[in-house]
Order: sequence, then structure tokens, then C-alpha cells
Amino acid sequence: MVALGTARVLAVRGATLFGVLIASLLLVIVVLGATGVSDRMMGAIVNEQVRELRQSLAQTIRDPDELERVVLAEREQLVEFYGLDNPWYFRLPDMVWRVLNLDLGSARTLKSFAGSTRVSDIVLERLPNTIILVTTAMGISAVMGLYIGVKLATRVGSRLDRGMSYISAASYALPTWWVGILFILVLSFQLHIFPFGGIVSAPAPTGLLNRTLDIIWHASLPVATLVLASVGSWAYVVRTMVLNTAQEDFVMVARAKGLPENIIMRRHIIRVAAPPIVTSLVLGLTASFGGAILTETVFNWPGMGRLYFDAIMSLDENVVVALTFMFTVLYVGARFILEVLYILLDPRVRY
Repeated sequence: MVALGTARVLAVRGATLFGVLIASLLLVIVVLGATGVSDRMMGAIVNEQVRELRQSLAQTIRDPDELERVVLAEREQLVEFYGLDNPWYFRLPDMVWRVLNLDLGSARTLKSFAGSTRVSDIVLERLPNTIILVTTAMGISAVMGLYIGVKLATRVGSRLDRGMSYISAASYALPTWWVGILFILVLSFQLHIFPFGGIVSAPAPTGLLNRTLDIIWHASLPVATLVLASVGSWAYVVRTMVLNTAQEDFVMVARAKGLPENIIMRRHIIRVAAPPIVTSLVLGLTASFGGAILTETVFNWPGMGRLYFDAIMSLDENVVVALTFMFTVLYVGARFILEVLYILLDPRVRY
């Protein structure tokens, strides 16, 4: 019966999260369509292609009337190709339906480094770069934050606790773009220790080991920037969660019974505080796949955050919709994983 109830709960959660996915895509449709952004995007692309065509044909067609006739005919074909002859509420849902079928389509303006216009190729090219940078930084911050936060929760009011509280507040308030620029000015231009941007040197080193070391060298500054700006908040959040649990009545009862402090911390505090900590960890890891727009831009790092920024700036709605879908799927998947972990970490959830 318990297993059946658990399966029913997970099925309901899964259906709810799928509804979140559909709602997010519908919201993207409304934002892009009802506001006229989609029409302006496609109109700008058509106008740019028509302009390039006019310049090309002007070298071979000398008759202005003939040139204008050919350009107008080509413009009508482009309008039909991009679906601008139909209202947005006919054009965009078809795009979303293809995305739901995992057909991400082709980008209008962006290309992969190999020259492909397929959105899947562009994403698969950028995603590993983001994992190297943002996910690594997030993992380091989480591990340091867990260790420091638990230590602070056991020494409330001490000098270490007060000092780390100030450091955490300062770390949380630091803008990543400002820290990145400061690191570049000092460690790159002044001391010449690290490169100021990019993912590999030019020319790129040969050999797997040399190339790996070169990528790590280039990633050191942006990773340090993200860790410095996030480790303080991680430590303070963990401290707060553990401290709130440590003040519960069942912890005081365990201490009154004379249980060793390490057993109380491991069995009564950490175990109870695990669900919210795991929630922050899983959602943080999932969010890291979306990249860090400002940091990737400052360090010229070709990741997912920079890709989203380039897609918006180049008015490439195919890439915008595909990335929104991908990030939403990651969030839905992370939430479903959390539902399963809650059942494992806290047996009360099963009932």
C-alpha cells in the first residue's frame, strides 16, 4: 500500500511538472507574439536578407525596375518562408510543437563553431563549456558552503561565526562582473598570471593533456570569480538551515539524554536539515547548466549564458524558444528528482 501511495504521489507530481513545462512554453508564445517581438524579429531578418540580395543583384541587373521586381518577388518568398504571412498565433505554436517533439530546428542567424545552424549542434557545442565553468564553480561553492555552514552552526556567536557572517554578506553582495573585471586587471594585465579571456590559447595546444591543462588555465579566473561571489551565500544558507534544526525540541531532548554531540549532529540535525539543503544543491546544479551571462561575457567564455544573450541580441527566436524549453525541462527534471529524494530522506513524505 505504501509503495502504491508513493507511486500515485510521484505520478501526480510528474503530471503537475509537465503542466509547468507547457505553461512556460505558452508564456513564451504570448510574450514573443502578443507583444509583437516575434514579428519584429522576423521582419528584421527579412529586411537584412533583402538588403544583402539587393546589393548582390545590383551588380548584375542594371535596370532599376527589373531589380525592384526581382527583389519584391524574393521578399514575398522570404515572408512566406518565415511564416510572416500568418498571424503569430498560427506561426509560433507550430514552432513550440516541433520543440516538444525534440525537433529544435535551425537557428536563423547563429551558427556553431563548425558552421552548423542546427540548434541542437549549437547547444551541444556550448553545454560542455558551461559545465566546465559554471557547474564546476557551483560544485566548489556548494562543498565549501556545506563545510563552513555546518561548522558555523556549531559555534553560534563565536568570533568565527561573526566574522564569517560579515564575509558571507560581502561575498553575496559582490557583482560577478565587477569581480571578474578586477581579476582581469590585476591577475591578467598587471601580474600576467592568467589569460584575460577565451577558453583556449591561440593557437590551441596540441595533445589531449596540453589542451586540457590550457582549458583549466583559462577557466581558473572565471571559476574563482563565481566561487568568490557565491560561496558566502551558500555557507550562510546552510548555517541557517542547520541552526534552525538544532534549536528544535527533539534535539534538546537528545542532548538531555546525554547523547554524544557527533551523533546528535549526524542523526538528529544533519538528517533533518538534509531535504532543504539537497533542494538548494539540486536546483543550483540545474541552474548552472543555464550558464552565467555576465561572467561568460566578461571572460568571453562560449557557454550557454553567452548563447542565450547572443540569441536575444541577434533576434533569433528559434534559439530563444529552444533554450527556454531546454532550461524548463531541466527544471522539471530536477523537481521530479527532488520529489524522489524527499521520499528517501524524509519517510513522512510517503504518507
